[in-house]
Amino acid sequence: MRLIFKIIAAPFVVVLTILWAVLVFLFAWAKTIVEIASGIVMILAIILFISKQTTGGIVFAIIAFLMSPVGIPLIAEWLIDKISDLNNALKNFITT
Repeated sequence: MRLIFKIIAAPFVVVLTILWAVLVFLFAWAKTIVEIASGIVMILAIILFISKQTTGGIVFAIIAFLMSPVGIPLIAEWLIDKISDLNNALKNFITT
């Protein structure tokens, strides 16, 4: 019975390995672009604060924070790590 589960798990390991590699590649490029955009949005927020449009400045600052490395990219990195953990667990299951 355990052999059947190992046979079923093998294709998932292949799919997860390819998915992980593609996501890491895309994440590296997207993270760079989002960090640049976050800096631009924060500069716009500062300009809005200087021109006494505090509501717009607060909104832009929040958007810049979400785009920064501690916002949405951190969630994406966490998800990629969980895919890697699942892949490694399946690999260990198959080899033991």
